[in-house]
Amino acid sequence: MMRAIKSKGGESMNQVGLVGRLTKDPVLRHLSENRVQTHFSLAINRNYKNNRGEVDADFILCSVWGRLAEHIVKYCGKGSLIGANGRIQSRSFLNENSTKVFITEVVVEDVRFYQLKPRDRDGASVLPKPPDEQDGLADFVLPAVEVQLPVVSQS
Repeated sequence: MMRAIKSKGGESMNQVGLVGRLTKDPVLRHLSENRVQTHFSLAINRNYKNNRGEVDADFILCSVWGRLAEHIVKYCGKGSLIGANGRIQSRSFLNENSTKVFITEVVVEDVRFYQLKPRDRDGASVLPKPPDEQDGLADFVLPAVEVQLPVVSQS
């Protein structure tokens, strides 16, 4: 998704839109001061085949905070197809070996649920799937008709 934003002189733009599948069930982390957070990787197929005739995928680390994180954990399981909009953020930390580790991730600010898969654990509730809509869709393919699911924003 591209948005046109006018930029003046020294202003910059940091916006990203992704559509992909969660690689595992997201887990909600409870932090200090009643803050909550989750992180997950989105698998996003490339739109071309490699020299072996296979479609490669990129795995993009995403981080989500607050109420939006709660919604993602509640409704999305491994394999759920979502659209995520946010900004790219880089950070670093020292690991247990005192080696500096750099991470680039997308801080998700809003999400659209396209195709939900049930969670493998926790018994979290999910919206029921419409009959036959998800059967036989093993490959990464956007649905021809969009199912009306909630759009959740970080507000």
